[in-house]
Amino acid sequence: MSHFSPDDLARQLGRGLLSFPVTHFDAQGAFLEGRYRDHCGWMLEHELTGLFAAGGTGEFFSLTPDEVTKVVAAAVQEANGRIPVIAGCGYGTAIATGIARDAEKAGADGLLLLPPYLMNSTQNGLAEHVEAVCRATGLGVIVYNRDNAIVDDETLARLCDRNPNLIGFKDGVGDIELMTRIFARMGDRLTYIGGLPTAETFATPYLTMGVTTYSSAIFNFMPEWALAFYKAVRAGDQAHVMAGLRDFVLPYIALRNRGKGYAVSIVKAGMRIVGRDAGPVRSPLTDLSVQEEAELRVLIDRAKG
Repeated sequence: MSHFSPDDLARQLGRGLLSFPVTHFDAQGAFLEGRYRDHCGWMLEHELTGLFAAGGTGEFFSLTPDEVTKVVAAAVQEANGRIPVIAGCGYGTAIATGIARDAEKAGADGLLLLPPYLMNSTQNGLAEHVEAVCRATGLGVIVYNRDNAIVDDETLARLCDRNPNLIGFKDGVGDIELMTRIFARMGDRLTYIGGLPTAETFATPYLTMGVTTYSSAIFNFMPEWALAFYKAVRAGDQAHVMAGLRDFVLPYIALRNRGKGYAVSIVKAGMRIVGRDAGPVRSPLTDLSVQEEAELRVLIDRAKG
């Protein structure tokens, strides 16, 4: 059973930093629940306001619907009501609504609705998809605007009027004009979350458009660094922010951009480096090369001082 109503969830998420735990696999790709729960517990020893289970960094796209439920249930058990657990949700409408209902039964507090698989659609089609998921459960829903699922401000406004449990908007596009239109139109009706990879890069400019929080994948392996950076953003400490971008984030992005799909692979490499091995990524993703992981180690060692 959920510990947070949709309204409570919206307020909670906007108050601090969010993160997505990776999903732990063995060498054959099987989910390792014990190690995953241990990692979630370790993350919760630090200051977080929301945990996104089976999200993008958690390789939602490689999990079966049954596995999504298992991952979400494990996170719910570990969080034990301390902070909200938001479940990844996606694919076509029939699968997405099924995942939504199963996540609610597993005790999730909310849903992050990722883009549907493959297909592009009209605004009306996207609206029907989002609304079907909202109506499938009583959980708070966050729509993730990215790739083939870009909802405009007019569509979003209609969806909010019709679906009280649509409580969040996560931007993965980087369209400043669209983000400005959405915030100007919707105001505090929604909680706004930064979702561009790597979110730290956009945190300061997005703060002026009502995006008070973002999801940090880096938190998986450098939680203290991630929290300090987030607090510097919120405090307007530009010297700290620029130093963090220059010394770690931008070189990290350059390394990530060497391979398609490395946005997840580099996080798992970071975890291996700090002694919290989460296993390999599932195909079709590939892990970093030995040389690339060595370069990441230098960056992490330097950032940790």
